[in-house]
Amino acid sequence: MTEGNGGDGGSAGDDGGPDDGDELTYADAGVDIDASEAATAALIGAVGADTEAEGSGSEYAGLLDIGDRYLALATDGVGTKLLVAEALGDYSTVGIDCIAMNVNDLVAAGVRPVAFVDYLAVDEPDERFAEQVGEGLARGAELADMELVGGETAVMPEVVRGLDLAGTCAGLAAKDGVFDGRAEPGDALVGWRSSGIHSNGLTLAREAVTRDHAYTDPCPFGDYETLGDALLEPTAIYTDLLDPMRAHGVRGAAHVTGGGWTNLERLGGHRYAIDDAFEPQPVFEFVRSEGNVSDEEMYRTFNMGTGFVAALDPDDADALADATDGRVIGRVEAAEASDEAGDEDEATVAVRGLEL
Repeated sequence: MTEGNGGDGGSAGDDGGPDDGDELTYADAGVDIDASEAATAALIGAVGADTEAEGSGSEYAGLLDIGDRYLALATDGVGTKLLVAEALGDYSTVGIDCIAMNVNDLVAAGVRPVAFVDYLAVDEPDERFAEQVGEGLARGAELADMELVGGETAVMPEVVRGLDLAGTCAGLAAKDGVFDGRAEPGDALVGWRSSGIHSNGLTLAREAVTRDHAYTDPCPFGDYETLGDALLEPTAIYTDLLDPMRAHGVRGAAHVTGGGWTNLERLGGHRYAIDDAFEPQPVFEFVRSEGNVSDEEMYRTFNMGTGFVAALDPDDADALADATDGRVIGRVEAAEASDEAGDEDEATVAVRGLEL
């Protein structure tokens, strides 16, 4: 069973939050990552024996042995980005996010997405936003080069307030096509640019942006009409990287989602030294300054301009970067040995001089 890492599912309320001007953290805004990971571990512990008996997995997808291939499954949602869409009355892009959050996880496992089913839960049916959601899902499937094969719409007024959107993606891979998922000391790290905040950390971003602004306020950066439009920039889809990554011998990849840059730690107990990451888009500086968010918290929460990372032999890194509009952003170093005999080395990430 894979770890939960996807759409931001927290909610930022008015009670118990920090006063305006105080340093804002993800936990202050309503999402405690440590508590979330502990709950996920409890769930995995309860069902792990059965899942291990049926198949195998990676850090990003569940893999089921079907003979000569693996059938892979990933599931994720859009999270509280939906609240921004609700505030603007514009749901036209959230379907792309739903597709992207799932297919990018499969790509990180070395699996080609082939089919998707969605789950839309609403408090009351509304043809207008249902049509917009559907248009976004269709566009996302087109960008990911896969099929939408069905879905479910549930009306649950006593359970859902507004709507929730999630989905499940199926993929196929030859057994020698999936990534090992483990980097090695000496590997180079190649990164690819994100499109913006994507669909993670929106609870923190929303809390920061709305301290002194409304989503409908004019956006002071980029080509966005409003601040809400900047937050709704759709998540980038990385399926086009799959073949080049395989061709250049990628050992493992990381989809930079929930937990920000700490996702690189999924590649093994090493030190991930990032010294040439992409510059964060202006939306991140706006969130940082408006929420008085520390740099460390920003990199532990958001992708900060780099949405996908792969580890591979340094002799192949430049060729992969050149073939895909990527960039060699850093390297994998040996972790410091643990003081306790038998303990695994602890993974760490250092990005732009910050030790996360």
